[in-house]
Order: sequence, then structure tokens, then C-alpha cells
Amino acid sequence: MYNMNSTIISLSTDGETQFIDITGKVEDIVSKSGTKEGTAVIYTKHTTTALFINEGERGLLKDYERLLQFLPKEAGYEHDRIDSNAHAHLSSIMLGSSVTIPVLKGSLQLGTWQRIFLAELDGPRQRRVIVQVIGE
Repeated sequence: MYNMNSTIISLSTDGETQFIDITGKVEDIVSKSGTKEGTAVIYTKHTTTALFINEGERGLLKDYERLLQFLPKEAGYEHDRIDSNAHAHLSSIMLGSSVTIPVLKGSLQLGTWQRIFLAELDGPRQRRVIVQVIGE
């Protein structure tokens, strides 16, 4: 029988730029949904956050921050006339606002080292991520 379950993860971030591993929370939601075969869609509701899947190794997390320096904070962006966070909006576009992961046998089908990250790009703030599990 087809099933759809939506849950919101609420988070408080504590840094201007921060990468928060939400894999465990998403796995719990998938498990509680009872879905055995389907898809999990994870979506951030904010234009200055992003979601991505990659390895959670400490050095690589620092490299993620370094990557975002390609969009420097004070580069004269037009949007900065409003609230000085254009770099965060542009970084969000580069990384994306959602990820989709297959669910098989009741489990997320992530690779051995893959983790799901919320990227805070303009914190600290309160953030919300929607997890929707669809399937049977």
C-alpha cells in the first residue's frame, strides 16, 4: 500500500557557516514511517541554507568551507544593499536545496561514507528541514 509521511526537523545553528550531519535524524524518520520501498526527499525551507550528501571527515568539512570562499562575502553583490548576505544565497544555489535518496528494505540507500548535511550559510538561525518519505 502506498504511503506518504512528512516530518519537519527543527534545528538551531550556532555558526555563520556550519555543516550539520542530519543523517541519523533522517534515518529515524524513514524507520518510523514504515516504508520498505520508496524514496526519501529532504528539503530545506531556507534560501541561505543548502543540503548535500558527502563524506563527514573532519578535514573534508574544512574543505567544504574553503570551497564556499569562491563566493566571497564582500564582493559588491547587488543584494548586499538589502541585508549583506548575497554570498549565502549564491552558495545555496551552488549546493542545492534538496536531496533524494532511495529507500530499500526500510533503509536509506547511502554509500558507505555518505552522510546528509544541512549547510548553514548565514547563521546562526533557527532552521527547518522537511523529510518526506514516499513508497510502500
